[in-house]
Amino acid sequence: MSLENKEGQRIPKVTFNVRVGDAFKPVTTDELFGGKTVVVFSLPGAFTPTCSSTHLPRYNELADVFKENGVDDIVCISVNDTFVMNAWLRDQEAENITVVPDGNGEFSEGMGMLVDKSDLGFGKRSWRYSMLVKDGVIEKMFIEPEKPGDPFEVSDADTMLSYINDKAVKPQAVSIFTKPGCPFCAKAKQLLMDRKIRFEEIILGQDATSVSLKAITGRNTVPQVFVGGKLIGGSEELDAYFGQ
Repeated sequence: MSLENKEGQRIPKVTFNVRVGDAFKPVTTDELFGGKTVVVFSLPGAFTPTCSSTHLPRYNELADVFKENGVDDIVCISVNDTFVMNAWLRDQEAENITVVPDGNGEFSEGMGMLVDKSDLGFGKRSWRYSMLVKDGVIEKMFIEPEKPGDPFEVSDADTMLSYINDKAVKPQAVSIFTKPGCPFCAKAKQLLMDRKIRFEEIILGQDATSVSLKAITGRNTVPQVFVGGKLIGGSEELDAYFGQ
């Protein structure tokens, strides 16, 4: 295996078959990249562990910061069919990412990133990498090291953002425990939304139990809000936190 860095070159010209609603729609690389600044990250497969737990979620989390720093779109490419990619996007709730199905591996092959993972029963898949593309020309590539397994060391969202702007301010992770019908939960969520703060909602009875709430927060009531790993508390405490 010998992976080539293609910085300074144009991306391959490919037409992808994308499922939109009940019909297939051809989407070209000219449409995806022409006249735009695009961050691309490519990975071995949708629904696979690292891709789902870290790679895609972090790009989605930092999407606003990327856009504040001149990026028009964030594109995820994988050698999967469009149905799998669309299902994965829904499952991940990654509304800030454009997923592209390189089902036949044409784009990955044109990038020199198509590798044989037959030992895992995957067939031909993309090597993991990321790149910054400006009007179809590759400015920067971060290619994972050529070693066994599925290394994930340099194609992450934080590395790409640091390349674009090493002084970019990253948002703190925010999570909120809620339960259906709770007016104080609604107030806390509104406080976050008014400030355009993205948050993860953990719903009691659906995503967690009251035992989990007690074990994690030491409290029995909702909402309970965490900002940057620190427990802020309920809606009134969150309001006071913002008023500091």
